[in-house]
Amino acid sequence: MRRSIPRAKPYPKCPVETTLDVVGGRWKGILLFHLLTNPVLRFGELRRRVPGATQRMITLQLRELERDGCITRKAYPQMPPRVEYSITDFGRTLEPVVKTLCFWGMEHGGWRPAQRAQGSTLELK
Repeated sequence: MRRSIPRAKPYPKCPVETTLDVVGGRWKGILLFHLLTNPVLRFGELRRRVPGATQRMITLQLRELERDGCITRKAYPQMPPRVEYSITDFGRTLEPVVKTLCFWGMEHGGWRPAQRAQGSTLELK
């Protein structure tokens, strides 16, 4: 007769872990930033704005953001295919998080004062 060993109860998820489940990933924060500052962006525009990412990686990150309800994807039945992405109301709740990341990067990312003065493109609505 075997006795079962009681398992330890798992800890509840840390709130930071919950947030990172949604925005974690190399490119998600950058994609969210661009979608928060532009009402609608086509896939090609997003690709140009994130030149360090491959097309496959952008597609995967966009799919995850869509799955999590942060963005919507609208495909138009035409040739060539046209796909537009926009932020959802739920995705907009991440604006303070993205803004904070943006400001922290400006403060600690080695930005020169002249670049900070030109920061109008980095301001979120």
